[in-house]
Amino acid sequence: MHAFDVLGDPVRRRILELLAPGELTAGEICAAVGAEFGITQPAVSQHLRVLRDNGFTTVRPQGTRRLYAVDPTPLREVDRWLDGFRRFWSPALDALATELARGRRERRGRPPTDDSTDDRRTP
Repeated sequence: MHAFDVLGDPVRRRILELLAPGELTAGEICAAVGAEFGITQPAVSQHLRVLRDNGFTTVRPQGTRRLYAVDPTPLREVDRWLDGFRRFWSPALDALATELARGRRERRGRPPTDDSTDDRRTP
Protein backbone atom coordinates (compact mmCIF):
# COMPACT_ATOMS: atom_id res chain seq x y z
CA MET A 1 0.00 0.00 0.00
CA HIS A 2 1.31 3.46 -0.88
CA ALA A 3 1.95 5.88 1.99
CA PHE A 4 -0.77 8.24 0.80
CA ASP A 5 -3.25 5.37 0.69
CA VAL A 6 -2.44 4.70 4.33
CA LEU A 7 -2.59 8.38 5.30
CA GLY A 8 -5.69 9.04 3.21
CA ASP A 9 -7.94 7.55 5.85
CA PRO A 10 -8.97 9.98 8.62
CA VAL A 11 -9.07 7.25 11.27
CA ARG A 12 -5.47 6.24 10.55
CA ARG A 13 -4.35 9.87 10.53
CA ARG A 14 -6.06 10.35 13.90
CA ILE A 15 -4.34 7.29 15.32
CA LEU A 16 -0.97 8.70 14.27
CA GLU A 17 -1.88 12.04 15.87
CA LEU A 18 -2.74 10.25 19.10
CA LEU A 19 0.56 8.36 19.00
CA ALA A 20 2.72 11.40 18.17
CA PRO A 21 3.37 12.32 21.83
CA GLY A 22 4.31 8.75 22.75
CA GLU A 23 3.22 5.16 23.16
CA LEU A 24 -0.38 4.18 23.83
CA THR A 25 -1.97 0.85 24.48
CA ALA A 26 -4.27 -0.68 21.91
CA GLY A 27 -7.10 -0.24 24.43
CA GLU A 28 -6.42 3.48 24.82
CA ILE A 29 -6.35 3.95 21.05
CA CYS A 30 -9.56 1.95 20.60
CA ALA A 31 -11.35 3.93 23.30
CA ALA A 32 -10.33 7.33 21.88
CA VAL A 33 -10.85 6.54 18.20
CA GLY A 34 -13.98 4.49 18.81
CA ALA A 35 -15.61 7.35 20.69
CA GLU A 36 -14.49 9.97 18.19
CA PHE A 37 -15.45 8.10 15.01
CA GLY A 38 -18.16 5.83 16.36
CA ILE A 39 -16.44 2.64 15.21
CA THR A 40 -15.98 -0.69 16.93
CA GLN A 41 -12.85 -2.15 18.51
CA PRO A 42 -12.39 -4.63 15.63
CA ALA A 43 -12.54 -1.75 13.13
CA VAL A 44 -9.90 0.21 15.07
CA SER A 45 -7.78 -2.95 15.25
CA GLN A 46 -7.92 -3.24 11.46
CA HIS A 47 -6.64 0.33 11.12
CA LEU A 48 -3.86 -0.41 13.59
CA ARG A 49 -2.94 -3.46 11.53
CA VAL A 50 -2.76 -1.40 8.32
CA LEU A 51 -0.50 1.14 10.06
CA ARG A 52 1.71 -1.61 11.48
CA ASP A 53 1.89 -3.65 8.25
CA ASN A 54 2.88 -0.54 6.29
CA GLY A 55 5.57 0.52 8.75
CA PHE A 56 3.86 3.58 10.24
CA THR A 57 3.68 2.12 13.74
CA THR A 58 5.59 -0.28 15.88
CA VAL A 59 4.03 -2.51 18.49
CA ARG A 60 5.61 -4.12 21.50
CA PRO A 61 4.02 -6.44 23.99
CA GLN A 62 4.01 -5.49 27.64
CA GLY A 63 2.40 -8.32 29.56
CA THR A 64 -1.08 -8.74 28.12
CA ARG A 65 -1.09 -5.25 26.57
CA ARG A 66 0.25 -4.08 23.24
CA LEU A 67 1.94 -0.69 23.13
CA TYR A 68 1.85 1.19 19.83
CA ALA A 69 4.23 3.96 18.78
CA VAL A 70 4.86 5.96 15.60
CA ASP A 71 7.65 4.74 13.36
CA PRO A 72 8.86 7.94 11.64
CA THR A 73 10.56 6.22 8.68
CA PRO A 74 7.60 6.28 6.25
CA LEU A 75 6.73 9.81 7.38
CA ARG A 76 10.24 10.93 6.42
CA GLU A 77 9.66 9.44 2.97
CA VAL A 78 6.41 11.41 2.65
CA ASP A 79 8.25 14.54 3.79
CA ARG A 80 10.94 14.02 1.14
CA TRP A 81 8.26 13.63 -1.53
CA LEU A 82 6.57 16.84 -0.34
CA ASP A 83 9.87 18.75 -0.67
CA GLY A 84 9.19 19.13 -4.39
CA PHE A 85 5.96 20.99 -3.61
CA ARG A 86 6.95 23.20 -0.68
CA ARG A 87 7.73 26.06 -3.05
CA PHE A 88 3.99 26.39 -3.62
CA TRP A 89 3.17 27.21 -0.01
CA SER A 90 6.42 28.24 1.70
CA PRO A 91 6.46 31.86 0.37
CA ALA A 92 2.86 32.35 1.45
CA LEU A 93 3.59 30.97 4.91
CA ASP A 94 6.69 33.15 5.19
CA ALA A 95 4.61 36.20 4.23
CA LEU A 96 1.98 35.23 6.79
CA ALA A 97 4.65 34.93 9.49
CA THR A 98 5.93 38.40 8.58
CA GLU A 99 2.44 39.90 8.79
CA LEU A 100 1.76 38.21 12.13
CA ALA A 101 5.04 39.53 13.53
CA ARG A 102 4.24 43.01 12.22
CA GLY A 103 0.82 42.87 13.89
CA ARG A 104 2.34 41.81 17.21
CA ARG A 105 4.80 44.70 17.07
CA GLU A 106 2.01 47.16 16.27
CA ARG A 107 -0.12 45.88 19.16
CA ARG A 108 2.80 46.40 21.51
CA GLY A 109 3.18 49.93 20.16
CA ARG A 110 6.73 49.40 18.99
CA PRO A 111 7.97 50.38 15.57
CA PRO A 112 9.14 47.60 13.24
CA THR A 113 12.74 46.56 13.84
CA ASP A 114 13.58 45.86 10.19
CA ASP A 115 14.13 48.29 7.32
CA SER A 116 11.01 47.23 5.45
CA THR A 117 8.20 49.66 4.81
CA ASP A 118 4.53 48.98 5.04
CA ASP A 119 2.56 50.25 2.03
CA ARG A 120 -0.60 50.46 4.13
CA ARG A 121 0.79 53.22 6.31
CA THR A 122 0.66 56.88 5.32
CA PRO A 123 3.90 58.88 5.63
